[in-house]
Amino acid sequence: MMKKLLASFAVLATFAGAAQAESISVAATAVPHAEILEFVKPTLAKQGVELKIKVFTDYVQPNVQVAEGRLDANFFQHQPYLDEFNSSRGTKLVSIAGVHVEPFGAYSSKIKTLAELPQGANVVIPNDATNGGRALLLLQKAGVITLKDDAGITATVKDIANNPKAIKVRELEAATLPRVLNQVDLALINTNYALEAGLNPTKDALVIEGSDSPYVNILVVNSKNKDAAGLQKLAKALNSAEVKAFINDKYKGAVVPAF
Repeated sequence: MMKKLLASFAVLATFAGAAQAESISVAATAVPHAEILEFVKPTLAKQGVELKIKVFTDYVQPNVQVAEGRLDANFFQHQPYLDEFNSSRGTKLVSIAGVHVEPFGAYSSKIKTLAELPQGANVVIPNDATNGGRALLLLQKAGVITLKDDAGITATVKDIANNPKAIKVRELEAATLPRVLNQVDLALINTNYALEAGLNPTKDALVIEGSDSPYVNILVVNSKNKDAAGLQKLAKALNSAEVKAFINDKYKGAVVPAF
């Protein structure tokens, strides 16, 4: 009888432990964010945290849904983008961990070097304020254009002061840029979308940001939840030595640890 009682208590304890397991829902773009989250999923499970990953292809809904409380966190953006989003939308989203940098690059299926960029070339860049500005700054760094002195990270096409090749710059949604690569002379593409499209940033990009890029990709939560135990466990897991090794081994310089 005692053995049966002990067995029953053990079963009840197991169910109680399962019931206490915390669930966290995180929005992420597929590559590399969701892949990194999948890597830490077993570690969190051992700590009693069930990680639910929801993949998005845009840069707006992940923030909207965390702000509205439909998701607990997101992992897809850098601080300049988050700052601009909070400012324009009135949201109160905050970073609780910096994880990696995805050096931004310029790609072409028509030319091999930027010196071959033709007069009046068709160039596409992301249409969101911070990544569009980032693209223009990279074009300036490469000597293709010159921006006005006061143009910063939110530079727009209107801030182009000197355009010796008279390039024509169009702004498109970031996710669509790889799909139009064969239709334009040059496309400036976020690394997560470049990787999804089978591009190798360290080999295929005609020009790419250095590893000192300030655009660290961050784990973002609603400010009122920033101290939640489960979210802090996720932040710690994403900043572990194991994740650093995973990023270095898997992406080989196309994604760089930022911790």
